[in-house]
Amino acid sequence: MPGATTLVARHGKVVYCESSGYCDVEAQKPMSADAILRFYSMTKPITAAALMMLYEEGLFQLDDPVAEFIPRFKDVRAYVSGEDIHMVTEPQNIPMTLHHLLTHTSGLTYGFGNEGLIPELYQQHHTDFRTHDGPLAEVVDRLAQIPLEFQPGQRWNYGVSFDVLGRVVEVISGKSLDEFFREHIFEPLGMKDSGFAVPKDKLDRFAALYERTDENDLTLLETPQTSFMIDTVETFSGGGGLVSTLGDYFRFTELLRCKGELDGTRLLGRKTVEYMTSNHLPGDLADMGQPTFNETTFEGIGFGLGVSVMLNPAKAKVMGTPGEYAWGGYAGTAFWIDPKEDITVIFLTQLIPSSAYPIRRELRVLAYQALID
Repeated sequence: MPGATTLVARHGKVVYCESSGYCDVEAQKPMSADAILRFYSMTKPITAAALMMLYEEGLFQLDDPVAEFIPRFKDVRAYVSGEDIHMVTEPQNIPMTLHHLLTHTSGLTYGFGNEGLIPELYQQHHTDFRTHDGPLAEVVDRLAQIPLEFQPGQRWNYGVSFDVLGRVVEVISGKSLDEFFREHIFEPLGMKDSGFAVPKDKLDRFAALYERTDENDLTLLETPQTSFMIDTVETFSGGGGLVSTLGDYFRFTELLRCKGELDGTRLLGRKTVEYMTSNHLPGDLADMGQPTFNETTFEGIGFGLGVSVMLNPAKAKVMGTPGEYAWGGYAGTAFWIDPKEDITVIFLTQLIPSSAYPIRRELRVLAYQALID
């Protein structure tokens, strides 16, 4: 691994925080707790929080059709069979709802890392919401021209649902997603290094990005100076676009752990956070057609609104507590919060893919074996 930072906190007090290795191997620059990293899919819980802040204002219901906010989705059909001009599709059996997006049961997918006709169409239409795929509204409109991978509600599938939710936040609030995040989440929580781009005056803290392949354990993908995330980006990805730091993201996890209020600033109600972090699926993710995900099993694991939820540690075959919630990112970042034990753990690195090593499972064992009270 290039480098990593691990934080363990209990009752809101940091009991362990260590950095090791390098945030830039080539420059021999040590990893540090204030390094700015690509958080990728750890953006999703923040997007969920943003949407639920608007939900608390009574501006929509979770079972509202997505088409009420993005009309182009009304006529999106679902894939059945066939290839290219012989592709067979059918109308949506039930309208795709905001709840479908929040729980990854919408029928949307990712183009990269997946095989098949629909992922190929995502790649052709540039609908993976990369940094310069275009303004969010335009990318979503292109997405609405591609059939769904499956009928809404049929199964769980990781995809661009939260990127579409980011656009929904824009439509409902009347603000761009970066502006909403900044005004309603980052500034109130003091998350001063979080955003969709890294300002040039902070490049000295921006980490390099690496990849592990079958041929090489550590391949440089992107230097801090060659990143597409410097200064400005065109596409505000609610599914994976944020950069942040350990300190900033710990502020956000503390907001969740404290049920929506931190240091006198309340962004969400207690019941809202409890609702977000409860299981919203009929069973576990394995029951919804997702038995494994990256290096972890999804047996015994459910899904809430933007986070996974532990249902049965014995079935998941890893130590944990029913009710703990978590998520991670493409470059190996991860967090979980255990309300019963009052523990928060954050692990940060910059190595793609997140399944390169079973770090999350190993870290979970290391953290829980330390509990002796």
